[in-house]
Amino acid sequence: MKLSRYIFVFLMGFFLYGLVEVAGRGYTHWTMCMTGGIVLMILYTLSNRPAARLAVTCLLGAAAITLIEFAVGIFDNIIMGWQVWDYSDMPLNILGQVCPLFSLLWFVLCIPAYFICRRISRQLL
Repeated sequence: MKLSRYIFVFLMGFFLYGLVEVAGRGYTHWTMCMTGGIVLMILYTLSNRPAARLAVTCLLGAAAITLIEFAVGIFDNIIMGWQVWDYSDMPLNILGQVCPLFSLLWFVLCIPAYFICRRISRQLL
């Protein structure tokens, strides 16, 4: 894969996720935009594997996003104390950073991301 593709995909994820957060919560944090860029690069890679199937790609994507969200949450919320989000009131949360409900949401959001990533790949070839 060309570096320029990944830069394009990163920037797309950076801005799209920032817009989704602003639309949904009314604000975002710069680390969430960075995380969105990294996540879209991972989803792009997963979606463009040979024989990439939608359900498996979404499951892997949701797992990756949850792990990244946990790592970023530990840094942002616990180490730095920025309190970007807090899932402490959600059932089965882990340290208030991740919870099953949002992992399910990431799975659902991976569905359109799968098709967007495949479209980007076709357009950039």
